[in-house]
Amino acid sequence: MHKVVRTGAVIIAGLVTAAALTGCSSDAEKSDPGGSSGAGKSSQAPGDSGSDSGADAAALEGGWAGKTDGKAVVLSVASGKAVLVTEQRACTGTVKDMGKVMLALKCADGDTGRTMGSIVSNDGKTVVVSWDSGTKDTLAKTRPGAIPSGLPDLPTP
Repeated sequence: MHKVVRTGAVIIAGLVTAAALTGCSSDAEKSDPGGSSGAGKSSQAPGDSGSDSGADAAALEGGWAGKTDGKAVVLSVASGKAVLVTEQRACTGTVKDMGKVMLALKCADGDTGRTMGSIVSNDGKTVVVSWDSGTKDTLAKTRPGAIPSGLPDLPTP
Protein backbone atom coordinates (compact mmCIF):
# COMPACT_ATOMS: atom_id res chain seq x y z
CA MET A 1 0.00 0.00 0.00
CA HIS A 2 2.77 2.46 0.94
CA LYS A 3 4.69 1.62 -2.25
CA VAL A 4 1.62 2.46 -4.36
CA VAL A 5 1.18 5.81 -2.60
CA ARG A 6 4.91 6.57 -2.93
CA THR A 7 4.88 5.70 -6.65
CA GLY A 8 1.83 7.90 -7.18
CA ALA A 9 3.53 10.77 -5.38
CA VAL A 10 6.63 10.43 -7.59
CA ILE A 11 4.48 10.43 -10.74
CA ILE A 12 2.48 13.46 -9.62
CA ALA A 13 5.58 15.42 -8.58
CA GLY A 14 7.28 14.64 -11.87
CA LEU A 15 4.26 15.59 -13.97
CA VAL A 16 3.80 18.87 -12.12
CA THR A 17 7.48 19.69 -12.62
CA ALA A 18 7.40 18.66 -16.28
CA ALA A 19 4.24 20.69 -16.94
CA ALA A 20 5.74 23.72 -15.21
CA LEU A 21 8.94 23.50 -17.23
CA THR A 22 7.27 22.96 -20.60
CA GLY A 23 4.62 25.59 -19.99
CA CYS A 24 7.26 28.28 -19.75
CA SER A 25 8.78 29.79 -22.84
CA SER A 26 10.60 33.00 -23.51
CA ASP A 27 9.24 35.80 -25.68
CA ALA A 28 12.15 35.20 -28.04
CA GLU A 29 10.89 31.69 -28.75
CA LYS A 30 7.40 33.02 -29.48
CA SER A 31 8.61 35.75 -31.85
CA ASP A 32 11.20 33.51 -33.51
CA PRO A 33 9.66 30.05 -33.91
CA GLY A 34 12.61 28.85 -36.01
CA GLY A 35 15.02 29.71 -33.23
CA SER A 36 17.30 31.48 -35.68
CA SER A 37 18.47 34.01 -33.10
CA GLY A 38 21.09 31.48 -31.97
CA ALA A 39 20.49 32.15 -28.28
CA GLY A 40 21.06 29.03 -26.23
CA LYS A 41 22.38 26.98 -29.12
CA SER A 42 25.56 25.04 -28.74
CA SER A 43 28.48 26.26 -30.77
CA GLN A 44 29.94 24.09 -33.47
CA ALA A 45 33.55 23.07 -33.51
CA PRO A 46 35.70 24.51 -36.33
CA GLY A 47 35.25 22.41 -39.44
CA ASP A 48 31.99 20.91 -38.20
CA SER A 49 29.59 20.71 -41.11
CA GLY A 50 26.56 21.13 -38.84
CA SER A 51 25.09 17.85 -40.07
CA ASP A 52 23.89 17.08 -36.53
CA SER A 53 22.33 20.52 -36.00
CA GLY A 54 18.94 18.94 -35.19
CA ALA A 55 20.45 17.43 -32.06
CA ASP A 56 21.76 20.66 -30.50
CA ALA A 57 20.79 21.59 -26.94
CA ALA A 58 18.26 24.27 -27.94
CA ALA A 59 16.39 21.81 -30.15
CA LEU A 60 15.81 19.62 -27.09
CA GLU A 61 13.83 22.32 -25.25
CA GLY A 62 10.21 21.41 -24.47
CA GLY A 63 8.26 18.35 -23.43
CA TRP A 64 8.69 14.82 -24.80
CA ALA A 65 6.73 11.66 -24.00
CA GLY A 66 6.64 8.04 -25.06
CA LYS A 67 6.79 4.45 -23.90
CA THR A 68 9.80 2.21 -23.51
CA ASP A 69 9.18 -1.47 -22.81
CA GLY A 70 5.50 -0.61 -22.29
CA LYS A 71 6.26 1.94 -19.56
CA ALA A 72 5.59 5.68 -19.82
CA VAL A 73 8.61 8.00 -20.06
CA VAL A 74 8.29 11.80 -19.90
CA LEU A 75 11.20 14.20 -20.49
CA SER A 76 10.96 17.94 -20.00
CA VAL A 77 13.78 20.35 -20.87
CA ALA A 78 13.83 24.09 -20.18
CA SER A 79 16.75 26.52 -19.94
CA GLY A 80 19.31 23.73 -19.83
CA LYS A 81 17.53 21.87 -17.01
CA ALA A 82 15.98 18.44 -17.52
CA VAL A 83 13.37 16.36 -15.68
CA LEU A 84 12.74 12.73 -16.57
CA VAL A 85 9.78 10.84 -15.10
CA THR A 86 9.11 7.14 -15.52
CA GLU A 87 6.50 5.00 -13.81
CA GLN A 88 8.84 4.27 -10.92
CA ARG A 89 11.10 7.30 -10.54
CA ALA A 90 11.85 10.96 -11.12
CA CYS A 91 15.27 12.21 -12.20
CA THR A 92 16.54 15.76 -12.58
CA GLY A 93 19.67 17.30 -14.01
CA THR A 94 21.11 19.27 -16.88
CA VAL A 95 21.63 19.25 -20.63
CA LYS A 96 25.35 19.32 -21.47
CA ASP A 97 27.26 19.79 -24.69
CA MET A 98 30.12 17.27 -24.54
CA GLY A 99 30.85 17.14 -28.25
CA LYS A 100 27.29 15.86 -28.54
CA VAL A 101 24.21 16.75 -26.54
CA MET A 102 24.01 14.75 -23.32
CA LEU A 103 21.58 14.49 -20.42
CA ALA A 104 23.27 14.25 -17.01
CA LEU A 105 20.63 13.28 -14.45
CA LYS A 106 20.39 12.15 -10.84
CA CYS A 107 17.42 10.07 -9.73
CA ALA A 108 15.75 10.68 -6.37
CA ASP A 109 15.87 6.97 -5.51
CA GLY A 110 19.54 6.55 -6.47
CA ASP A 111 18.82 4.50 -9.61
CA THR A 112 21.49 4.81 -12.31
CA GLY A 113 19.63 3.35 -15.31
CA ARG A 114 18.96 6.75 -16.86
CA THR A 115 21.60 9.07 -15.46
CA MET A 116 23.80 9.71 -18.53
CA GLY A 117 22.16 9.76 -21.94
CA SER A 118 23.17 10.99 -25.36
CA ILE A 119 20.82 12.41 -27.96
CA VAL A 120 21.06 10.04 -30.92
CA SER A 121 18.60 11.97 -33.10
CA ASN A 122 16.16 14.85 -32.84
CA ASP A 123 14.06 15.95 -35.82
CA GLY A 124 11.92 18.35 -33.77
CA LYS A 125 9.05 15.85 -33.58
CA THR A 126 10.83 12.79 -32.19
CA VAL A 127 13.93 12.52 -30.02
CA VAL A 128 15.92 9.34 -29.38
CA VAL A 129 17.95 9.16 -26.17
CA SER A 130 20.49 6.39 -25.68
CA TRP A 131 21.34 5.82 -22.01
CA ASP A 132 24.65 4.41 -20.76
CA SER A 133 22.70 1.49 -19.26
CA GLY A 134 21.76 0.35 -22.78
CA THR A 135 18.17 1.60 -22.63
CA LYS A 136 16.99 3.63 -25.61
CA ASP A 137 13.97 5.95 -25.33
CA THR A 138 12.09 7.23 -28.39
CA LEU A 139 9.95 10.19 -27.34
CA ALA A 140 7.51 12.41 -29.25
CA LYS A 141 7.23 16.18 -28.79
CA THR A 142 4.27 17.26 -26.64
CA ARG A 143 2.27 20.47 -26.80
CA PRO A 144 3.48 23.15 -24.32
CA GLY A 145 1.63 22.89 -21.01
CA ALA A 146 -0.21 19.69 -22.00
CA ILE A 147 -0.02 16.55 -19.92
CA PRO A 148 1.02 13.70 -22.19
CA SER A 149 -1.47 10.94 -22.93
CA GLY A 150 -0.82 7.28 -22.28
CA LEU A 151 0.42 7.73 -18.73
CA PRO A 152 -0.55 5.17 -16.12
CA ASP A 153 -3.58 5.81 -13.94
CA LEU A 154 -2.81 7.16 -10.51
CA PRO A 155 -3.04 4.50 -7.83
CA THR A 156 -6.04 4.53 -5.55
CA PRO A 157 -5.38 4.22 -1.82
